[in-house]
Amino acid sequence: MTSESSATRTVSPESILVVGGGLAAARAAEAVRERDPDVGLVVATSEPCEPYERPPLSKAYLRGQAERDVLFPLDEDWYADHGVDLRTSATVVGLDLGAHRATLADGDQLSFSRLLLATGSSPRTLDVPGRDLGGVHYLRTVEDADLLASTLLPASLEGAGRVVVVGSGWIGMEVAASARTLGLDVTVVGLDEHPLEPVLGPEMGALYGRVHADHGVRLHRGEVIAVVGDDGRVTAVELHDGTRLPADVVVVGIGATPNVGLAEAAGLDLRAAAEGGGVAVDRTLRTSHPDVFAAGDIASVPSAHYRRPLRVEHWATAQDTGSHAGHALLGDDAAYDVLPYFFSDQYDVGMEYKGFVDVRAGGYELVVSGSTDARELVAFWLRDGAVHAAMAVNVWERMDDVEELIRSRRQVPRTELEAFAR
Repeated sequence: MTSESSATRTVSPESILVVGGGLAAARAAEAVRERDPDVGLVVATSEPCEPYERPPLSKAYLRGQAERDVLFPLDEDWYADHGVDLRTSATVVGLDLGAHRATLADGDQLSFSRLLLATGSSPRTLDVPGRDLGGVHYLRTVEDADLLASTLLPASLEGAGRVVVVGSGWIGMEVAASARTLGLDVTVVGLDEHPLEPVLGPEMGALYGRVHADHGVRLHRGEVIAVVGDDGRVTAVELHDGTRLPADVVVVGIGATPNVGLAEAAGLDLRAAAEGGGVAVDRTLRTSHPDVFAAGDIASVPSAHYRRPLRVEHWATAQDTGSHAGHALLGDDAAYDVLPYFFSDQYDVGMEYKGFVDVRAGGYELVVSGSTDARELVAFWLRDGAVHAAMAVNVWERMDDVEELIRSRRQVPRTELEAFAR
């Protein structure tokens, strides 16, 4: 990590500055160095460690089944070995784009020729009485995961512990699966009838609901109106209908908000909330300022295939946009043209998803190939007979075939799709 003396040294105004502490920042730095071993390169992250990736935080790392090094796509030595000025615990609080200068929280200033913003997202907070009680957790950072694990793992060894997960999205359901795998008593509270329904729709959401119910997770639909405690620690979660769910630990996973404050204050164009929000970029990932790019959770990227901007908060997007932005920072004007992809592992159910469909907007057709009972299937979402997205559950090595179907834009006969997973 950067020493105190190096934190105040002069940075060449020709340097590239990457702001962020996630996978997008790491991949951007790696891509820059692959193309140009000599250009000045600074990575500034508010985190106390080098950039890391987040999927293990809700899975193997949280369960104590993976060591800390699994989190880091590039180890700490990589930055020094490749001449990268890594600034940890360095929060950028202001940008003067006219002067090409960034200001850090400690008053230090960094000059740059080109800038990448990869500032990620922050978890939405639960705005109810009792939200600050001991035992209420969020899961976004390594520190969050360490703190949560320090509660869950001892409780698992003791064979006790009541966990209430507030939120039935990906983070909530993955944490629920990890906690239940550890043998803890788990209840999930969501606003929708089924888990993951806003992304997968009711049919596939119900599939995941059955998976969790079969593993002993209790599912509640309702709005949390209070977290109840005693002597400063949580004891229960109260729902709008008067239900009280006993809890020793509460994990809140109700979505995330892109960290666009720095970009907005600097005058960069943002995307409208109706289009997914985020920092507006063109297909090279360049923002409204010619020397500033954005990647990862905050980047709203025009999709040629879907003919709309997409902002996707998943691991693959961070990886792919990070690498692409690294090349763009060095003058590559290639268009970013990667279909959205994400994955999730819950118990013995692994899935991969490719493409995009807004199921909340309706107007889609769902076709399933394989068996929902056996939990080996591929689900396709169609509009006007063309495949827009597909999810493979415990069916592997078919994403290339899925991508071919999506990109073809052709009307695919239902019988062809139904035979896909056989």
